[in-house]
Amino acid sequence: MEKLYDKYSGEMMYYEKDKSGLNIYIMPRENYTGTYAIFATKYGSVDSEFVVPGESEVTKVPDGIAHYLEHKMFDQPDGSNVFDKFSKFGGDANAFTSFNMTAYLFSATEHFYENLETLMDYVQSPYFTKESVEKEQGIIGQEIRMYDDNAPWRLFFNLLGLLYHNNPVKLDIAGTTESIAKIDEKLLYRCYNTFYNLSNMTLFVTGDIDPTKALETIKKNIKSEKPFEEEIKRIYPTEPKSVAGKFKKQNISVANPMFMIGWKDNDNGYDGKKLLKKSIEMEILTEMIFGKGSKLYNELYDEGLINNTFSFEYTPQVDYAFTEIDGESKNPDLVYEKVNAYLLELLKNGLNKDAFERIKKVIWGEYIRSFNDIESYAHTFISMSLTGINYFDYYEEYQKITFEDLEKRFKEQFNPELCVMSQILPN
Repeated sequence: MEKLYDKYSGEMMYYEKDKSGLNIYIMPRENYTGTYAIFATKYGSVDSEFVVPGESEVTKVPDGIAHYLEHKMFDQPDGSNVFDKFSKFGGDANAFTSFNMTAYLFSATEHFYENLETLMDYVQSPYFTKESVEKEQGIIGQEIRMYDDNAPWRLFFNLLGLLYHNNPVKLDIAGTTESIAKIDEKLLYRCYNTFYNLSNMTLFVTGDIDPTKALETIKKNIKSEKPFEEEIKRIYPTEPKSVAGKFKKQNISVANPMFMIGWKDNDNGYDGKKLLKKSIEMEILTEMIFGKGSKLYNELYDEGLINNTFSFEYTPQVDYAFTEIDGESKNPDLVYEKVNAYLLELLKNGLNKDAFERIKKVIWGEYIRSFNDIESYAHTFISMSLTGINYFDYYEEYQKITFEDLEKRFKEQFNPELCVMSQILPN
C-alpha cells in the first residue's frame, strides 16, 4: 500500500488501486471507538445518458434509475435481509443517491471486518427480478409523492429549476412516477454492469483498524477483476450561461415563509486541484459575505429578517456549481433586496482584506477539526475523490489563494443576472 501524508495536519492514510480497478483508502485512527466504511460509485441521478466502454451506441435510461437501483441492491437472492446481517454484528447500515454518487455505508463499534465483508458482498451481488422491480415502483412512487409536499425539498428543487435550463441536476433524484414506471430489471442490470464496475468505484474505511487486515479483508471479498479499460462516456445536454428563471413561489403547509437565494456558477469543466482551489476560495468568500461575523448577517438578524435557521453553502462539481443561502423570514422579498444591495455595495467598495486574512485562518482551522469526525470526513474525502481531488492536497491549494483571487471569484460568482430566488409560503 502507498502511504499518503498530509504533513500540515499530521494525518496519514493508505491507498491502493486494486487490479480490479477499485480505489481503496484506509485511514487508521487510533483510540477511536467507532469505525466507518463507505463504498461508493461515481454514478448519480444526472447520469441518465451514457456510452458503455467498448460500445458505440448511446444508452438513455429513465430519470430516477440510479436511486431505484440503490433501493434494489438490498434484495438478496436467498430472500434474506441485508440489514439483519449488519445487525447481527452491531453494524448500522445505510445508503444514499445524490446527483453524482451512489454510496453504501455502515458504522460500527465492533466486528468491523465482518461488517465490511457484508458491505462488500451485497454491493457486488445484484439480484433483480421482474416481480421485485414492479413491486418497488409502488414504494418509490409513494416516496416521490411524499416529497411533493416536503417544503425544504421543493424549495431546493424549485431553486435548481430556476438556475438551470437543461442540466439534469434540476431533476428530482428519485425521478417521477411516470419515469420510474419505465424501469425494468434489464435496465437495472445494464446500469449496474456499467456503473458498478469496480474501476468506477471507491472504498474508504476508517477508525481504530489494522490497515493490513482491512486490506486483506477487502481483497478477499473482491468478486470481479475485469476493470474497464476506458472511461464511461457521460452525455449531458448543453447548458446556457443564463438562468432559466428568476423567481418562484409555492404554497405548502409551513409555519413560516422559507427562502432560498442562489447564484449560478458558470466556471466549470475541470476537476482535480483546480476544482479544489476554487472550492476553498468559495469557502472563504461565502463565510466573509454570509457568515455570522459578517455585516450582512448581523443586519438581517438584528432587523428580524432571518433567524437561526439561516445557512449557506457552495456546491462544486465538474459540470455545474452554485451558491445558495436559505432560511426562514417574515419578509423573504426584503431579504432578497438587502442581500443584492449589499453585494452591489461590496462590488463598488471592494472586499475587506483584513476579513479575508482572518477568515482564511478560520477555514484552515475548520479543515484541521474535520479530521475529528470520521463519518463526515469519510463523506467529504470520497465525494472529492470522485471529482479527481486528493483531499490531502488541501493545504497546497489553500496557501496559493490570494486576496486578488477572492476579488476575481467574487465578481464572477455574484453576478446579479445569475441570482434567483425560491420561496415556500404558508397555505
